[in-house]
Amino acid sequence: MISSKAFTFRDNSLSPIWDKVRNGVRLTKEDGLALYASDDLIGLGRMANEVARSKSGDSVYFVLNRKLEPTNVCVLSCKFCDFAVKAGSKEAYEMTLDEMLSKLRPDLHEVHITAGLHPSWPWEFYIDMVREIKTQFPNVDVKAFTAVEIDYFSKKFKKSHEQVLRELYAAGLRTMPGGGAEVFSERVRKELFKQKIGAKTWFDVHKTAHKMGINSNVTMLYGHIETIEERIEHMLRVRECQDETNGFLSFIPLAFQPGNTGIKTRNDFTSAIDDLKTIAVSRLMLDNVPHIKAYWVMLTAEVATIALNFGADDMDGTVGEERIAHDAGAISPMELAKGKLISIIHEAGKLPVERDVWYNPIEIYPAKGTTVVSKMPYLNSVPFYHEFAPALKNIEVAPLMPSVLGRFARLGTVSAGPLSLRDFMSVSDRFDRLEYGIAVKGNAHSVLLFSKYGWSDLKGKRIGITSESSTSIELLRILLEKRHGVHEYEFVKLHPAQIQNNLSDYDAVLLIGDEALRNGELGGIPGFDQMYDLAGEWCSWKELPFVFAVWAIAKDVPAEAKTQITHSLENSLVSSAGHYAEIGREHGKRLGMDDAAVDAYLQTFRYRFGIDEHAAMAEFEMEWESLKRNNRTVPVGHSIAA
Repeated sequence: MISSKAFTFRDNSLSPIWDKVRNGVRLTKEDGLALYASDDLIGLGRMANEVARSKSGDSVYFVLNRKLEPTNVCVLSCKFCDFAVKAGSKEAYEMTLDEMLSKLRPDLHEVHITAGLHPSWPWEFYIDMVREIKTQFPNVDVKAFTAVEIDYFSKKFKKSHEQVLRELYAAGLRTMPGGGAEVFSERVRKELFKQKIGAKTWFDVHKTAHKMGINSNVTMLYGHIETIEERIEHMLRVRECQDETNGFLSFIPLAFQPGNTGIKTRNDFTSAIDDLKTIAVSRLMLDNVPHIKAYWVMLTAEVATIALNFGADDMDGTVGEERIAHDAGAISPMELAKGKLISIIHEAGKLPVERDVWYNPIEIYPAKGTTVVSKMPYLNSVPFYHEFAPALKNIEVAPLMPSVLGRFARLGTVSAGPLSLRDFMSVSDRFDRLEYGIAVKGNAHSVLLFSKYGWSDLKGKRIGITSESSTSIELLRILLEKRHGVHEYEFVKLHPAQIQNNLSDYDAVLLIGDEALRNGELGGIPGFDQMYDLAGEWCSWKELPFVFAVWAIAKDVPAEAKTQITHSLENSLVSSAGHYAEIGREHGKRLGMDDAAVDAYLQTFRYRFGIDEHAAMAEFEMEWESLKRNNRTVPVGHSIAA
């Protein structure tokens, strides 16, 4: 939920737009044009920054990645491209697999592969490229091939888009870049890149990928011959696709680099004002896209730093030998080291978060003296954060899944948050428990076991488990063994892409949070006839509520910060009471829930603890200790075969 705070604008036309944003009303094309037309740049930035904070807290993400461009030989001749050349050109290059592998190293988390459309490379070469990278560097995720390339492969090798993507996925591809989108305007396409695919094919490729569980990004190339109206229409088409597939991870506005293209623009480069406006408008218009990227390679590090307070929450990464933009005259350094990225994010007053390709946090780098508070990114946690705004500037908020919060709490990186009950048990000597948390007496609707079998028939079966919360995993184990007498089964950790792709190899699947809620609202997962609510199972068995999470603060947090955090939690819960439909509306829409469903769902939970919740926590700990004595528990953050 976006803060209810009111802003004073220099441009009064922004006030009704801000009212729409903070009330969860989707902006129109006319709103987008008005945002671009406004000369109140600071007001525009404040709105976009507030929206970004509602989604990502104070976090700004970056990834240790490497841009790999295997060849600049291309069959196309796009006006705006200074990178591609024809075969036989003296500037042409073609990398071997060994040369590609030599550019990578084990500590990377992502390799980003795009290239020219080579006229003679065989299909097997692309498959080998992806497979060899995954074989030699198994911890490096492969983000590869634009929609233009996928369509080219489809035509050249006489395969459907789906077949191309399935074979690449089997080789190790996990996400796709957003390049080739340019501007979704047929007028611009005919003028600048008429040989290239248009919007329909671009979206067809990405929709196919999304349905297969392959997430992607989406770009917009701006600052050439496109109009402001065409920029807004581009964003609206992205938003429409995201409503359908929910497959885009980030939106990346790319400032056009004219180089030697001969394309006439108003200036050699976009202005900083245009760049910042475009970032801000993107954040405000694209309410359903999780992240907006300030791509420092094209913006320059200086403008990208400011963009982090204009709606952007991602800096991309270390990138390495990026050539396409620099062949077109980009003036940023060829590489920003990890330390420099962290420094830039700190300078913007934000919290650097190193991520993987799916935006899962790997490490957090708070500034000295900063207290990091976790924001649980589930609908059931919205009441805690509606008005969570501690007055102290050295308190920063980071959205973290329960298991990630538990890991960072054990490392001492995060100092407060709604810890999963099992994780709190592992750090209770270093954290003080507050009388706030997430509990339910009855069905929770968001901790669900989707199964092909009844409880007793799960003996010897393969159960896919989410890695998001250790408490839910242990609750499932307790229910299987203590309530239903099932002692032989196998827990297998689910990969993020599997949840959207193929679950047929499992006999049952445990999902929690929004993913469970979404599938539950849809009536379940095809092929899994049974759906069990773990909280409901516990409550009917024990006649006690179940406690999923406990708010806790590290004992070494300064007293003033503890007071601020506790006061802010109480204020948020008080202001949320009676307004669940309103505060959860935006989040609920992403899950396909109307106001009534959101209100009913949030009314289910208990956010303040009393005698029953304390008894329930003691009962869970007793059951867990009983399993532990018999060596039947799952180590925190891991899954094992029973």
